[in-house]
Amino acid sequence: MNAFLINLLKLLRLRGGPQSIPSSGWLTVFLIAGYLLQNLIAGSQLGDDNAIAKSILSISLQMIVLAGLLFWRRCPERFLQTLSALAMVGIVFNFITQALLTQTDPLNNQPALAMIWFAVFIWSLFVDANIYRHAMSFTLSIGVLISVLLLATSFSLIEILFL
Repeated sequence: MNAFLINLLKLLRLRGGPQSIPSSGWLTVFLIAGYLLQNLIAGSQLGDDNAIAKSILSISLQMIVLAGLLFWRRCPERFLQTLSALAMVGIVFNFITQALLTQTDPLNNQPALAMIWFAVFIWSLFVDANIYRHAMSFTLSIGVLISVLLLATSFSLIEILFL
């Protein structure tokens, strides 16, 4: 468990990659289930009846793109590790954003809170980009591009399908 937390902290600090995560199907399923459960709880708190469907769509898109890129880079054996790493950091960032959402007051301007949320958002993009960089031996800028394109595609699909 200690090694798990150390690897998670390295991922969050952009000091490590998914190669240090065990390649375990059970771990990957457990982490994805935790991520989905967390999104379901957050969605119910926010009154979003489609939260689980949106999460499944987003994760499915990420899995397809990840599998395709890893196959293209001739390293499909990194799939479970990379998916586990993405789910791990996704859970952490969900906790952070949920904590920030509890501090919001729709009746008041909160620029400091908005800046903190934006900083967490940028941090999460760079953490994902770093994971892609390590998994596929890309540069960080290509990892950022993949992260942003995946986010934009996921957001667009959710907007189209769940109007």
